[in-house]
Amino acid sequence: MTKSISLRKQVLILTAARTVLNTGYRMMYPFLNTFARGLGVEFTTLSLVFTARSLTGFFGPFLAPIADRRGRKISMLLGLGLMTFSALLITFLPTFFFFFAAMILSALGSLMFIPALQAYLSDQTPFHQRGRVLGITELSWSLAFIFGVPAVGGIITFFSRFNSTADLAWRTPFPFLAAFGLVSITLIYRYIPNTQSLDLNKKNGWNTIRQVLSSHPVWAGLVFGVAISCANEVVNLVFGVWLEDQFNLQLAALGAASAVIGISELSGEGLSTLFVDRIGKPFSIRIGLLFSVIASGWLYFFSSSPLGALSGLFIFYIGFEFTIVSSLPLISGLYSQSRATLMALAMASFSIGRAAGALLSPWLYQWNFLSNLIAAILFNGVAFLCLLWMKPNEE
Repeated sequence: MTKSISLRKQVLILTAARTVLNTGYRMMYPFLNTFARGLGVEFTTLSLVFTARSLTGFFGPFLAPIADRRGRKISMLLGLGLMTFSALLITFLPTFFFFFAAMILSALGSLMFIPALQAYLSDQTPFHQRGRVLGITELSWSLAFIFGVPAVGGIITFFSRFNSTADLAWRTPFPFLAAFGLVSITLIYRYIPNTQSLDLNKKNGWNTIRQVLSSHPVWAGLVFGVAISCANEVVNLVFGVWLEDQFNLQLAALGAASAVIGISELSGEGLSTLFVDRIGKPFSIRIGLLFSVIASGWLYFFSSSPLGALSGLFIFYIGFEFTIVSSLPLISGLYSQSRATLMALAMASFSIGRAAGALLSPWLYQWNFLSNLIAAILFNGVAFLCLLWMKPNEE
C-alpha cells in the first residue's frame, strides 16, 4: 500500500534513486582499467561493451510505453529492478560474458526508469514550475560523479589492501549498488503512487510512438536534441587530445579537465534549476546556447595557456548542461498525452547526437580544432532554429 507523502519528499527519493543509477553508469569510465584487469580482458575489448551499452539508447522508445500504458511507478520499479539484478549478476558471476549482459540490462533499466521519472514529475507539476522540479532530479548526474564515483574508488581501494580480497576488489562496489538499488525500490514502492498517461487508450508501443511522432513540435524537439548533443560531442570527444597536443600536459591537464567538467556540470544544472521557471524555458535555452557559442569562440581566441583552455571548457560545459536541463521541461510539454514515450524519444535523440558527434569529431580534428569549434557553433545554430517550432501543448 502506498503511503501519501509530499511532492518534495517524493522528489528527494527519486533524486536519490537516480543518483544510485547514475553512479553505476558513470563509475565505469574512471575505473575502466581496473575492471578490465579484474575480468582478464584488454582495455579495447572492454570499451566495446560500453559502445554496445550506448547503442541500447535506441530501444528506449519501445520500452517507455510501459510507463504510459501500465503506470509510471511500475516502469520505475522495473528499471531499478534491472539495475539491481545486473549488479548482483556481476557480484556472483564475475565473468566477461555476464559483465557484458549486466551492462546491457543496466542500460535498459535506465531507459525504463528515467523517462518514467520525468513523466511522473511532469504529471504532478504545473508547466510553469516544472523546470525546478526536473532540474533537481538532473543534479543526480553530477552528484554521482562528485560523490558516488569517489565512494566506489574508496571501496575498491579498501578491499585491495587485504590479500584475501585483493583479487576480488574490482567487483566489491556491485553488492553496495545492489543494496542501494533494493533500498530505492522499497522507497518507491512504499511512497510513490502509480499514475498513467493522459491517453487511456491502451495502444501497443509502436502505435504510441507513431502517435507521438505525428506532432511537428515533437520533431522539432527531437532535432533539437540531436543538434545540442552533437555540438557537445564534437568538442567533448577530442578536448583531451587537443590539450595534450596544445600543451603537452596529458595527465595533469586531463585530471584538471575532469574536475572542471564535474564542477561545471553541477553549476549548469544548479543554475537551470534556480532560474528556468523564473525567466522562462525558451529564454533559458537561448542563454545556454549563447554561452556554448561564446565558449567555442573563447577556446579559439583565449586558449594560449592551460588556464585559458580550461576556463573555456568550463563555460562550454556550463552552457551545455544549462541548455539540456532547461530543455527537459519544455520537451515534456510537447506531447503530454504520452509523456513517457516522448521523453524516451528525447533520450534517443540525445544518443543519436552523441553518436553523430563521435563520428564527426575525429574527422574534423584531422584539419584542426577550429573545425570542431565551428561545427559546434553550427549545430547550436540548428538547435536555436528548432526552438522556434517547439511549442508545448500545455502551459
